[in-house]
Amino acid sequence: MVLVRLTVRVYPAAKRAGVGGRYGSSEPPILIVRVTAPAVDGRANQAMLRSVSAALRVPRQSVRIVSGTNSRTKVLELPDVDPQALAALTAAKVE
Repeated sequence: MVLVRLTVRVYPAAKRAGVGGRYGSSEPPILIVRVTAPAVDGRANQAMLRSVSAALRVPRQSVRIVSGTNSRTKVLELPDVDPQALAALTAAKVE
């Protein structure tokens, strides 16, 4: 199994939840994740992990936060992510 590191930018307490879009212009791209959960007691982190795992179709238990637990920008580690699916999410616009 190949582990992939993915940088995400989380927007807690958003009106609508969604995964998609690109934050900034850095390479590799930073994926935007909006969650309705507030950033209290780790609820936004748990919602973000559920959203990312569902969007990339990987088991929730296999996605973990490597760094940035208390930050909006986080680095996640995931197993065998389809590069095309990741590119499509990064290019997508979420309203």
